[in-house]
Amino acid sequence: MRTFDTAPAPHLPPRRSVRGVMARVLLALAPGVAAHAWFFGPGIVIQIALATAFALAFEAAMLKARGQPLRPFLTDLSAPLTAVLFALCLPPLAPWWLAAIGMFAAIVVAKHLFGGLGHNLFNPAMVGLAVVLLAFPRVFTQWLAPAGLEGALPAPGLADSLVAILTGTLPPPWAWDTLAQATPLDTVRTLSSQGVTLSEIRGTPLFGDFGGRGWEWVANFFALGGLALLWLRLIPWQVPVATLGTTVLLTLPFWLLDPDLHPMPLQHVFSGALVLAAFFIATDPVSGCTTPRGRLVFGAGVAVLTLAIRRWGGYPDGVAFAVLLMNCAAPWIDAHTRPRILGEGRAP
Repeated sequence: MRTFDTAPAPHLPPRRSVRGVMARVLLALAPGVAAHAWFFGPGIVIQIALATAFALAFEAAMLKARGQPLRPFLTDLSAPLTAVLFALCLPPLAPWWLAAIGMFAAIVVAKHLFGGLGHNLFNPAMVGLAVVLLAFPRVFTQWLAPAGLEGALPAPGLADSLVAILTGTLPPPWAWDTLAQATPLDTVRTLSSQGVTLSEIRGTPLFGDFGGRGWEWVANFFALGGLALLWLRLIPWQVPVATLGTTVLLTLPFWLLDPDLHPMPLQHVFSGALVLAAFFIATDPVSGCTTPRGRLVFGAGVAVLTLAIRRWGGYPDGVAFAVLLMNCAAPWIDAHTRPRILGEGRAP
C-alpha cells in the first residue's frame, strides 16, 4: 500500500507580502547598482538617494491628501523601488531637480491619481522617466565616460559628485565639456548617419565585446539579479524571454545580411536599458499583462517598439516609451489571450 507524506493544514503556501516582494526586487537590483557605481562613479548612489527622498515625500503628501494611513504604505517599499528604477536611467550627474520632477510625475500623477498602489495603468517609474526625457533631452546626452576608457578623466568622487548634482558646477580638473559625453547608442546613431560603418564604430575605445564599455557589464549584473528573481518565482519568465528573444530574432537576420550597417543582436541587448526593462520594468504585475500568452505578447511588443524607436525614432533607446505604449495595450491583450475555461464556448 502506497503511503503519502502529509503536511499539516493549511495546505496553501503563505502569501507573499508587498514589502517582502519589493525588498527582494531591490536586493536583486543591488549588483547592477554596484556595477553602475564602479564604471560611472558614485553619482548614481546620490541619484537613488534623492529620488527615494522625493518619492517618499510625495507618497506621504498624497496619502495624507487622500485620507489614507501613512505607515503601511510608506513602509511597503513600493515608492523606493520606483525611485531606484527611475534613478538608474538618469545620467550620474544629472541635476537634483530632475529627480524631483520625475518623482512628482511617477508618484503623484501615475500612481496616486489613478488610485494608488495596484491601480496604476502605467508603470510609474517609466512615466517619470518619459516626462523628464521629453522635457529635458539635453541632460541625457551628458553621461560620464566609463572607468578604464583610454584618455578619459576618472569619474568625480562622492563629494564632488554631490556638488555637481546640487549646484551644477564641477571643481577642477573636471569640466562639463570634457567630462560629459554621449551614450554608445547615441554614438552609433550619430556616426551611422554620417556614413561610418559599424565595424569602424565598434573599433573605438567606447565599445566592449557586445555593447558599450561598462554598459555591457552593468547589463550583465542586472541580468544576474533578474535570473535570481526568476529562480525565486517573483517574476514570470514569459516577459524577459519574449523581450530578449524577440530582440535577438528580429535583429539577427539583418546583422547576418550586412554587419556593417546593422548592429549585432547582442549589441542591442547589452546596450541601453533593455535588460533592466526585461527583468525589472516590463514584469510589473500591475501595469503589464497577467495571462501567460499575454505576457509573451507584451514582452515581444516591448522589444519591437524599442527596436523601432532606436531605428526610426527621435531617441537612441526608447525603452521607456515602448513599455508605456504596451501598458496601454495590456488590458486588450489580456482580454484576447485569457485561457478558455473548461466548458466555455469560443469567444465570438
